[in-house]
Amino acid sequence: MSTQTPHADQYFIHALLNNEAQVVGEIYRRFAPRVKHYIMQNSGTADDAADIFQESLVDIYNQARYKNLVLTCPFEPFLLMVCKRKWLNELKKRGRQGVTKDLDDQFNLGEDSFRDAEKTWADNEKARLFKAMLEKMGERCQEIIRWSLTDKPQEEIASKLGVTYGYLRKKKSECMAALISEIKENLSKWGLT
Repeated sequence: MSTQTPHADQYFIHALLNNEAQVVGEIYRRFAPRVKHYIMQNSGTADDAADIFQESLVDIYNQARYKNLVLTCPFEPFLLMVCKRKWLNELKKRGRQGVTKDLDDQFNLGEDSFRDAEKTWADNEKARLFKAMLEKMGERCQEIIRWSLTDKPQEEIASKLGVTYGYLRKKKSECMAALISEIKENLSKWGLT
């Protein structure tokens, strides 16, 4: 699993994690009016918008704190995508018709920004799925896979684990095949297909 390079807007995530009042205030000033406008244009009230905005920030905070969220796109389309998903779910719960105005049409953010936001969300969910499936495996497989994800040479890893190079290659192949199979089986359960 490769390490992702964070987008420059990762500082918004950092500010949420560390409760940096000035930057959190900037998030509210810059982005809340857009979310309010969108929700009010799509069967919602100002109170609905405030709730959705707050819940979305809490979701992003939780993703960052517990799932190591790394932004690979600008913060704004990512936040707006989370708000839009939350609002669509709320409308479904209320039994209302779908959204009438598309978010990217309203804010002229462009398909690329939303595609990047969707990709960031999916990448973080896939990383979470990978970790969950890895933790279900036996200790030896976990150890071999974790060591194999480092940049260390296979011979060095075999030595550290006290096994032969041939055994390591064979066991790594078996473990990875089992992990990939588990991941594939669970993709649809996690909504990642």
